[in-house]
Amino acid sequence: MDTTTTDRALRDAGLRATRQRLTVLDSLRGRPEAVTAQELHMQLRQAGEPIGLTTVYRTVTALADAGFLDVFNRDGEQAFRLCGDVHHHHLVCETCNTVEEIPAAEVERWVAQVADRHGYEVTGHRADIFGICSRCR
Repeated sequence: MDTTTTDRALRDAGLRATRQRLTVLDSLRGRPEAVTAQELHMQLRQAGEPIGLTTVYRTVTALADAGFLDVFNRDGEQAFRLCGDVHHHHLVCETCNTVEEIPAAEVERWVAQVADRHGYEVTGHRADIFGICSRCR
């Protein structure tokens, strides 16, 4: 996503395209692993980016709330990853924190079958599968 597209997407989500938001989005772009706010802050500071930890926490929270970031619970702490544009689910490596998006269709059939068997009408769901990726095995 280029800067103009990112600016427009942020505005469409009700967010201003601040330097901090653009920096965080840029640093997460293309990363396969989910990172905590503290890890992201440390990496940004090491890269010479003058951003505070509180700002990173507020920024990732706002971006997650607006649907730009997926959020994962990692040992009791939230980890964030830039998510794809279409509905999807995840395979999450518990060793290296790599997150692989699974096309929704692979999970939707199962969700519909389980809900139907139990007499539920599905109004929403989230499917994250945790394990050890092939590189870490």
